[in-house]
Amino acid sequence: MAKKFLGNSVVQYLIGRAIGGYMLFVGATTRWNLVNRSAIEPFWRPDGGKLIGCIWHGRFSLVHKMWSFKPGVPKAKMLISMSREGGIVAHTASAVGAEVIRGSAAKGTQRKGGAEALRAMARHIDGGGVICMTPDGPTGPRMRAKRGSVQLAKLASAPLLPVTWSTSNRFVFNESWDHFILPLPFGRGALVWGNPIPPPSPDASDAEIERVRLALEIEMNRIAAEADRLAGVEPIMPAASPAATPNAEPAAT
Repeated sequence: MAKKFLGNSVVQYLIGRAIGGYMLFVGATTRWNLVNRSAIEPFWRPDGGKLIGCIWHGRFSLVHKMWSFKPGVPKAKMLISMSREGGIVAHTASAVGAEVIRGSAAKGTQRKGGAEALRAMARHIDGGGVICMTPDGPTGPRMRAKRGSVQLAKLASAPLLPVTWSTSNRFVFNESWDHFILPLPFGRGALVWGNPIPPPSPDASDAEIERVRLALEIEMNRIAAEADRLAGVEPIMPAASPAATPNAEPAAT
């Protein structure tokens, strides 16, 4: 019954819009400390160039605070999974000003539009747009980058820019795989932009792709720890490192 209820398009719209409105409220009532904003500002110009923004799955709820939605700024699109929950997230993204591309990695023999989404994202970047991804999504391990974002960077010749946030008023779902952070209003917070990571070369070897993947993971974890420190909260630690990161399709929220 609950699955059927959440699968209803009207219910997904209402829940998504309500969540989006709440996230806008939290973003507006939090006192933000901005760190390394100069790393992102050049990409807000109409001729700013290609970009893939990366944020950990557990922190995607306030990702809209990391981008500008003013007139003339390139459009930002988020990769959202094809799941029921993804439908709600898609409406949430729309409520905060972002557009979406639906798709995620295959599960066994079941295709979930990952390859098609990869091509759609590459076309959007080539057309002057920006993509936001969760490199550890949609199922983890937590704060461990898969290769999907790096493969997209290679395909689109676009740099990867880690972004993150933290806030003093929050609730952490420690039982969820991503330790999802629910921000609460009226706190103090930190918005931290990392340093751009160049994409692999068009003919990159597996070793080069792995080098870029690891550099992305290290930088994302560095700024996540910095954001938590600035917000005065206990840092969220990555899950144990997997033996391999074979996923070459996009990582969706």
